[in-house]
Amino acid sequence: MSTPEPAPHRSGFVALVGRPNAGKTTLTNALVGEKVGIVSNRPQTTRHAIRGVVHRPGGQIVLVDTPGLHKPKSLLGKRLNDVVRDTLSDVDVIVFCIPADQPVGQGDRFIARQLREVRAPVVVVVTKTDAAGKKQVAEQLLAASQLVEATEVVPVSALAGHQVELLEDLLIGLLPEGPPLYPEEQTTDEDTERQIAELIREAALEKVRQEVPHSLAVTIEELTRRPDPRRQGGELVEVHALLHVERASQKPMLLGKGGQIIKAIGTEAREGMETLLGARVHLELHVTVLGEWQDDPKKLNRLGY
Repeated sequence: MSTPEPAPHRSGFVALVGRPNAGKTTLTNALVGEKVGIVSNRPQTTRHAIRGVVHRPGGQIVLVDTPGLHKPKSLLGKRLNDVVRDTLSDVDVIVFCIPADQPVGQGDRFIARQLREVRAPVVVVVTKTDAAGKKQVAEQLLAASQLVEATEVVPVSALAGHQVELLEDLLIGLLPEGPPLYPEEQTTDEDTERQIAELIREAALEKVRQEVPHSLAVTIEELTRRPDPRRQGGELVEVHALLHVERASQKPMLLGKGGQIIKAIGTEAREGMETLLGARVHLELHVTVLGEWQDDPKKLNRLGY
């Protein structure tokens, strides 16, 4: 009796799209099984297409977590939308995230219109089901399925881990046959400096309110590694970073009274960095004013947007 042929290995790119704050990054981190993107309850947290790699015996999913598609109010906003459109033309499957706890709105309809021009199959995921009642989730599944021609509509809670594995199996089934695209130990293709800058920005987003979040950008000016004098065989990583704001009035908001806020940002970011790098980190942060950078092409290029 012949043994059945093993199922072919599948691999490919899956883009997550949705309006700002639809739970895309939380879902990316849940699928990968570790943190590859920063999460905040502020819209526009993700500013680059972040890649997370999901390794399974039968396949490999390369997740591309995109910035939220929105009606842009600045040159930065326009460039973020361009990142999303470039990504969508290049992937095998699209996951359209719609939060369960907010009614379907103009933002979702705007994205649905963009998706009509895309050839890849669309899986609609109703996210944040832990934050909504059963009736609300059922209504959202119905509303979401009427927005686009979807291959599947799946309710998921990334925080509770509900239906995350089911979604993985479904996505792998939609990918083309092919070998793994990344080695097994790799979970992201983000470079270290950008990951570090994002950890600082995430800590800052947690600590500041008002108009600062949109106006904040972080650059790593210097990163040096040397043997750790305190720990034999260990490494000490020294990081000098700049936090850029658009107006002088925003600088004291980041510094805080007696430098308390910037110290708290540094403490939180350093913990994340030590986990990421597996080394002790010495972090120096400085706040600088880069006037109206969101609408200045040269400044946007300098900041990597």
